[in-house]
Amino acid sequence: MFDLEEELKKLPAKPGVYLMHDKTDAIIYVGKAISLKNRVRQYFQAGRNVTPKIERMISQIDHFEYIITDSEVEALVLESNLIKEHRPKYNTMLKDDKNYPYIRATIEEDYPRLLYSREQKRDKSKYFGPFTSAGAAKDTLELAHKIYKIRTCRRVLPRDIGKERPCLDYHIGQCDAPCQGKISKEEYNENFKKALKLIGGDYSEVIEYLKEKMMQASESLAFEEAAGYRDLISSVKKMSVKQKVTDFNGQDRDIIALARTLEEAVVQVFFVREGKLIGRDHFHLNGTYGEKEEDILQDFIKQFYAGTPFIPREVMVEYNIADSGLIEQWLAGKRGGKVKIIIPKKGSKERLVELAHKNAALVLTQDMERIKREEQRTIGAMGEICSWLGIPYVPRIESYDISNINGFQSVGSMVVFEDGKPKRSDYRKFKIKTVKGPDDYASMYEVLTRRFRHGIEETEELKEKGLIKEVGSFTRFPGLIMMDGGKGQVHIAQKVLGELSLDIPVCGMVKDDKHRTRGLFFEGHELPVKVDSEGFYLMTRIQDEVHRFAIEYHRSLRSKEQVKSVLDDINGIGGKRRKALMKHFQSIEAIRNAQVEEIAQVEGMNENVAVNVYKFFHED
Repeated sequence: MFDLEEELKKLPAKPGVYLMHDKTDAIIYVGKAISLKNRVRQYFQAGRNVTPKIERMISQIDHFEYIITDSEVEALVLESNLIKEHRPKYNTMLKDDKNYPYIRATIEEDYPRLLYSREQKRDKSKYFGPFTSAGAAKDTLELAHKIYKIRTCRRVLPRDIGKERPCLDYHIGQCDAPCQGKISKEEYNENFKKALKLIGGDYSEVIEYLKEKMMQASESLAFEEAAGYRDLISSVKKMSVKQKVTDFNGQDRDIIALARTLEEAVVQVFFVREGKLIGRDHFHLNGTYGEKEEDILQDFIKQFYAGTPFIPREVMVEYNIADSGLIEQWLAGKRGGKVKIIIPKKGSKERLVELAHKNAALVLTQDMERIKREEQRTIGAMGEICSWLGIPYVPRIESYDISNINGFQSVGSMVVFEDGKPKRSDYRKFKIKTVKGPDDYASMYEVLTRRFRHGIEETEELKEKGLIKEVGSFTRFPGLIMMDGGKGQVHIAQKVLGELSLDIPVCGMVKDDKHRTRGLFFEGHELPVKVDSEGFYLMTRIQDEVHRFAIEYHRSLRSKEQVKSVLDDINGIGGKRRKALMKHFQSIEAIRNAQVEEIAQVEGMNENVAVNVYKFFHED
């Protein structure tokens, strides 16, 4: 039993990380402290001054644990790693974990290459980036390969020179075939150095080079070749326009700004590399309600740089950050050089921070509009359906369907929608066990009985174990059942619920003679619906989804049954031998074409059974 007062007395006055757990043992908050004793005790002191979010978190704490570290910097790193691993409910969290692309120059090779990379490794290669999109990195790579004809193969040169024929790139004029010795090592490496200048953003030299080549081709009346150089010049100029030069003396900087509403927050990052603004990106954060801007920004910086290999020399921000000195120390260790976090007060640097803030605000506005539209087609649509039925809003609905073809193996499907969105993790499939032939009503009775009886039994088991708040696979009951059908299916559902003493409203989604949804059957009456409303569109999505889910399950069972029906009719073939045959031959057709000797070689087979298999496919 966790004794809070006793455990608080045991806390050491050392740096470390603390983890708050709720009654289900889930980690709901991770924090760091220079003194665990002082920091953790503050949460449980009377008159504590904390945000409403942290107050809610404290009310849910059942027990805590802690990990001691040698320094506060180590605590910072461990805190970031644990937050990323456990994603606690009450920590401010990045919604999306982005991974930026790089261009890797294998300068350690005799004939170096340019490669697309999703990570920056500690090796002998030189890395360019990070690029803010895969497209930007790949466009740059493609230009460098086209202009300077850098090899893309994996051959080890000069060891493999002349061993194999040149690849397609040589034949289409995009490689000078160093693998065949058609270009000297010195000339190849001179081209490679020029390619590195292009990737680094020096476009003047490559444009002059291409202009010279274009004029030479034109003077030689090679107009098609000249047109190719003209197109390359155009591509380089387009790329150079995207690289907005800034007055930063060729340094690497990240410019970070925040925009927020009461419950939403967006952080915008501008990436400046070697003095050039190469791109930007934005990030959404969860759990920011009631938090101060400087705290949100600090949490973002810790999570962002914990997962980003490139650390700039300078980070420019809007607000004073409490742990700026500590974070600088941590980032300097990662970078292998000094890192400064600054708040620009004037000039071009301040204007860039303001620009980043405006961009964050714009993203937030656009997202709020998108969220509003999404809410109209989900929560708003669900509310519309409930208003038609005259019931209070229900967040969770379940819908059911039966599928069978010509009496073959009936199956049932259950789909779940929460706040108008499908919750696929709660979908369930049922193979009908007690009904012979195509009886949809009897099959639906079985499916619903099994679903809700299972839920009742599972709930009782959890209560007996003292896990009342635990949620099992069937313990969450819907606020509304929407049957894919009319009066008959609704009555079946009501019969099952009555037998199990459950009070859940049931409606049927009624279709017309052309199989189009026309209304809702509820409490003995058919209710008309607006066919151009979000509620109607949600109904059709639910019907399509429950039907699709049932058909897919039925199709998978038919496929398995077809394999069984062919092989299981052969004397001596059971489950193990059937699997061995299919694994060995891959298809029924291959088994049909095999000779007795081949079949006998399959694991677990003998000659007599092999003869039976052969005769089955070849005797009338």
